Amino acid sequence: MLKSLNLLFIKHTNFSGPIPDNISDLKNLTFLDLSFNQFPGPIPGSLSQMPKLEAIEIHDNKLTGSIPNSFGSFVGNVPELDLSNNQLSGKIPESLSKHDFNAVFLSGNSLTGDGSMFFGRNKTTRQLDLSRNMFQFDISKIEFARSILTLDLSQNRIFGKIPRVLTTLRSLERFNVSYNSLCGKIPSGGRLQTFEPYAYSHNLCLCGTPLKAC
Repeated sequence: MLKSLNLLFIKHTNFSGPIPDNISDLKNLTFLDLSFNQFPGPIPGSLSQMPKLEAIEIHDNKLTGSIPNSFGSFVGNVPELDLSNNQLSGKIPESLSKHDFNAVFLSGNSLTGDGSMFFGRNKTTRQLDLSRNMFQFDISKIEFARSILTLDLSQNRIFGKIPRVLTTLRSLERFNVSYNSLCGKIPSGGRLQTFEPYAYSHNLCLCGTPLKAC
């Protein structure tokens, strides 16, 4: 019976104990939500072997270790990925750069390295939240997907100048680059001046609307 499951929701239960590796036996599962529990230990690499999986929601647990290398080769569609508010650490596998994620949420971990792998002009990513980690890259060299709706890069170690290309992203609804090491004038145009000052606060030397004049 269990192997015919399409949806699995186990939320707000305070379940503990590691997520079993044989969860991948649920080959018909399209949506996995184990959020808001007490699951410790590593993320099972076997999750990448579930051919119909469209979303992995395992945020707000006590998961440790790094993102599995196997996530660079999902056997089916590339799922939406929410691993936020865990205790994950280490560098993201470079193999994830080839994926075109619709949504990625990694907020509130201790992940390091180059988070720019999630960007790309030809990608169709709509939501990206890398906030509250230790990612380090030059934002001025990023090529942004025109489909992006929400982008939160706050509380990292990102440097450089905010690129003018961001003014062309007309669909951008949520944007936050606070608590980084950005510098220079915020480009004028598009939606960049519609965001509150806190979205740009606590950087090295950012200036221009909605912050103080340069």
